[in-house]
Amino acid sequence: MTQTIVDTTADGLARNGERDTDRERRASECPECAGTVDHDEEHGERTCTECGLVLDADAIDYGPEWRTLDDEDGRRVGPPVSTLRHDKGLSTTIGWQNEDAYGNQLSGRKRKQLQRLRTWNERFTSKNAAERNLKQAFGEIERMASALGLPEPCRETAGVLYRRAVDDGLLPGRSIEAIATACLYAAARQHGTPRTLVAFESVSRVEKLPVQRAYRYLSTELGLQIEPADPVHYLPQYASELEISDDAERVAREILEAAKHRGLHSGRSPAGLAASAIYGAARLTNDRLTQETIGEETGVSSVTVRNRYRELLDAYGEARDR
Repeated sequence: MTQTIVDTTADGLARNGERDTDRERRASECPECAGTVDHDEEHGERTCTECGLVLDADAIDYGPEWRTLDDEDGRRVGPPVSTLRHDKGLSTTIGWQNEDAYGNQLSGRKRKQLQRLRTWNERFTSKNAAERNLKQAFGEIERMASALGLPEPCRETAGVLYRRAVDDGLLPGRSIEAIATACLYAAARQHGTPRTLVAFESVSRVEKLPVQRAYRYLSTELGLQIEPADPVHYLPQYASELEISDDAERVAREILEAAKHRGLHSGRSPAGLAASAIYGAARLTNDRLTQETIGEETGVSSVTVRNRYRELLDAYGEARDR
């Protein structure tokens, strides 16, 4: 058996220190040109500052991996907290595929076992009625927002509004679908991407009247300060649906600005004004667009378009003459 003898005398310790110092010096010098070696911690590289030789690459960083995702959330791994999840995204989801990591189909016994795990996971992630309520409502908000093409911030705001309604006890006696639709309608108006109630009715599981009542109730109880919708906010979606030219969209915007300057938007449907402005602009730019086509795509009746576009064109003509 070999026995290692450590020299603990003063001379021995000095020699050990000199060897360590010499080792560190050689590690900090380039073996090619004896230049200074620089350690780039961000990229995990050790390179020579003189000749550019790369000594090490892809070094392992043993430090923490903290990321600041928002003001209150700093976690090592995982996505940021989402207000559109009943548990804010902190639970585990078991996928529906009956495959292993290599894409191979599972056996019948394994599939049954995985299905039992999914069932118990589903029960544990929504333990009470309140969590099941949130889960159903947030699913409805995601479905309707996807159908209407609403952006992610709008969906997050709708989730926050619905959670506030649940915390304040505003849901008893009202359907989950009506409150969820009203929250999304309010969020769309707050973010400047409004949709008409007719559009919401087409994707919601409830009719327009319950949504109107739920929206008025939420506005009163939650103290929502929502300004009247601007007709200009409806132009981008209508222009996309009707596939009008850029010139027609620009003229329609100018028509609405002239109408607002004269106060013609007061007390009138912003969606109807936007559709009428598009029809008037199409006539000025020689775009082939009928009142019936506008009514089918926007949900605004052709009667409204016919009654509004003339006075909008009059206001536009007066604005150009000044």
